[in-house]
Formats: sequence, C-alpha cells, structure tokens
Amino acid sequence: MQKKLVALSALLLLAVPALRAQIVSPNNPPVHERFGQTANAISTAVPFLSLSPDARSSGMGDIGVATTPDLYSQHYNAAKSVFMEKDYGVALTYSPWLLNLVPDMSLVYLSGMYKFDDRNALAASLLYFSMGDVTFTDESGNPYSAQTFRPNEFAIDVSYSRKIIDVLSIAVTGRFIYSNLTLGQYVQGQDTKAGLAGAADIGLYYKQDFEVKNFKGGTLMAGLSITNVGNKMSYSDNLEDVDRNFLPAALRLGIGFDWHINDYNSVGFYGEAYKLLVPTPPFMRNDTIIGGRTNRVNVMQGIFQSFGDAPGGFKEEMQEIMWSLGAEYWWRDIVAVRLGYFHESKYKGDRQYFSLGVGLQYKMVGLDFSYLIPTSQTAGSNPLKNTLRVGVKFSFDKKKKSGE
Repeated sequence: MQKKLVALSALLLLAVPALRAQIVSPNNPPVHERFGQTANAISTAVPFLSLSPDARSSGMGDIGVATTPDLYSQHYNAAKSVFMEKDYGVALTYSPWLLNLVPDMSLVYLSGMYKFDDRNALAASLLYFSMGDVTFTDESGNPYSAQTFRPNEFAIDVSYSRKIIDVLSIAVTGRFIYSNLTLGQYVQGQDTKAGLAGAADIGLYYKQDFEVKNFKGGTLMAGLSITNVGNKMSYSDNLEDVDRNFLPAALRLGIGFDWHINDYNSVGFYGEAYKLLVPTPPFMRNDTIIGGRTNRVNVMQGIFQSFGDAPGGFKEEMQEIMWSLGAEYWWRDIVAVRLGYFHESKYKGDRQYFSLGVGLQYKMVGLDFSYLIPTSQTAGSNPLKNTLRVGVKFSFDKKKKSGE
C-alpha cells in the first residue's frame, strides 16, 4: 500500500498537473534547473490521452498518423479507417502501468471500426486508465475512510471518415473525457470533483500505390491530425476558466513508405513529428513575466500562441517537437517484426526510448506485443519500463450476397 500511495502521489502531482493548479498558481509556475539549462516542460490535464495505447504503434516508437491502416487508427488519425482492407473489426490492448511499483494499475484500449462501403467508415473507441485500489489519508497519515477507492479516467470517442478522392480521406472525431482522481476528497484545503471535458479531432490521410521496378510495388502514405481540441478541465469549482488546465491538444505530421518486395516479404519505414498545441509556461519573477507570454488564455488563443511563446525563443520552440522513427517487416502477412525510437528533448520531459514489437496474424485474428527500452536519464523511470504490452484484434469481411 505504501508503494501505491507513492505512485499515486507522483501521478497526482506530476503526471496530472491539473491538480497542481490548486497549489501552484499558473502565474507562478515552478522553474527547475538541470542539465545546465532551464527545463520548462508543458503540462496538461488528462495526459493519458497523449499515450500510445496500442501494442502495434508502441512497438514502432509510438508512430501512428501515417502508417498502414489498422483497428487502432482511431487514436492517431481516424481518416485511416476508410482505407482498411477488412470491412469491420474490433481490437483490445492491455498495458500494465508502473508494474515495478504496483500490481493493479493499467491502461486499456478498446476500439472498433465499420465500413459502410469503399468511401465511408465509422469508428469508435474507449481509453480507460485505472489507478488501482487506493486509500486516501490526511496530512498525519490517518485514513479518511476504511474503504479503498479506485481513481480512474476514461475517454469515449466516435469518428466518421470519408474518402474525398481515391487516394485522400478526411475524418472528424468527437470525444467525451472523464477524470475522477480524488473521488470528491478534500485536497489541499479545497473540495474536489471529477473533471469533465469534450474534445474534437480532425485528420487527413493520403495513400498511393505505385510500381517499383523489379519488385511487386510500393505504397506512399502521409498523414496529418489535430487531436484533443476541447474545453479546459478543472478538479475544483473555485478556479476561473483561464486558470484551468488545457487538454493535451496536439498536432501530428507523418510520412511512411511500404516496400512490397515480393509475395512473401514487405517492409515499411515511417517517420512522425508531434507537437502539443498548448502554451509554454512563462518564466516568472515576483509575479512578473520575465520570459515568454502568459498562459492564462482561452483554448483557441493557446493553440495559436503555442507556436511562438517559448521563453527561449525559436530554439526552445524546436525543442517542443517530439519525433519518432519506426520500421515494420512482414513475412507472408503472418509474422511482423517492429522497431522504433521516440525522442523528446531533455528540457521538455526527456522521454527517449527504443521500442520493439512483434505481430502475428492468422485469418481474422491478430496478436500484437511491444516492449520499451529507455535510453535517457529520466526515461529509466518510464511507467512502461520492463513491461510487455499485449493486444488482440479481430477483423472481418461482410458476407457476400448469393450470386456475387
């Protein structure tokens, strides 16, 4: 139980900065010095929305906006769904969380897709994050109740995708977000409540097949998505809107190329850039901004401001771009081997790691596995370190009518 309280405290005070708004004013954000330069990471509410929830993409460095379409496309770029080869399907991925510390925290992702025809598709998903059983205590360590609680967060979304032309599609997604971390407990002198929000995504996906001399062919893919644009979230009624926390709105850009060597072998190479569309915290001294711009703005102001408000100027703006590289090899469309690398600046979170993955596909059933290998100083404490993520998927074709 002691490990669980430590883990939950870390999540509440670090991974979920929305609660810190009740302790640290947005006008006076903390500034830490490390690596000889100021670290100035961007914080948001419900960061679980930014996680790669499936075992296939996480095996390729968390890439997903411009890879080949699959049943996990909903999270990265829903416009991919209409390019699925199968007509409908469902997928489920389970990811243990902080497995080295606690046994009952997890991230679960359930998604499904249905193609009405060759140009229209509908998809939906559920992303659920459970923090396991927790006992809340006061400052003296005395439990508020003998009852244990199970803090949790989840997001439910639905998307519609349509081909504009044969090689280009567009999708829109609506999302409901629920975050209940304190279960109404009295925290830091204030009553708390569950956080609620609504958000939307938009995505574009390009997929073009072409001939490659002496080989079976190739496929070029490109994708763009803007995700999690929605109202600010708070766990207290005592905060004004400008003091509430932004959702992890983000811009993804990616490109990919699949090389079909022959009937038995194919390999794909993918690259992706990812940037939060959230204002950078300014540097403060005696409640006065000495670097950057105020982040006490509304959602749309924050999106446009995020491209030019870093206190360190252009150099720091470039540090806020995360990037990934990934590769996937398929043998006879049965066995896949994956490799990826994810990079985030050491001044913006320092998540840097390699990832490995394996996929198995037989007829309508598929299995995916991934494993994370941290490479940076702080990534060594990654919640998924030494953790095997597992996914299962089922995909089907519609039954043909008699005579077809």
